[in-house]
Amino acid sequence: MQLYQPQNTVSGPTYSTGFKSVATVICTILAAYGASVVLRFPLMQFGFGLAVSLACAALLLAISCYWFLRSTTTIDDKGIRQTGMHNKQVEWRNVSAAKLIGIPFMSWLFPPRLVVRTGNSIATFNGGTREMLIEFTKIALAFNTKR
Repeated sequence: MQLYQPQNTVSGPTYSTGFKSVATVICTILAAYGASVVLRFPLMQFGFGLAVSLACAALLLAISCYWFLRSTTTIDDKGIRQTGMHNKQVEWRNVSAAKLIGIPFMSWLFPPRLVVRTGNSIATFNGGTREMLIEFTKIALAFNTKR
């Protein structure tokens, strides 16, 4: 028995415009600070390991910023999917419960997230648009009435 079936496919950015803006500013500040450290200190005198560590940190910062800006969430008749540095996918037949959680007074930056329970695991999905949050609410209501 399937409790939830979307009326149509809803797809959009995983993170809100406000979150993307703040994340971009923070990533830019961190990148500028990293560049200033590289320019001010003779890193090779401290060792090859430190230079490699800073290069890896810069790479991870760039990858994180890229996926904050490019990731998408899709809700369709098969399930819910979220692309990103780590792709997530849950089929409707595997969902046993769903709930919206949020941070009070910070919804402008961190909109509510959909927490989906599947057997012994939990997946958390973000939605960056109003349409996505409306669909998250419908999902949470459909699986909340199951009990």
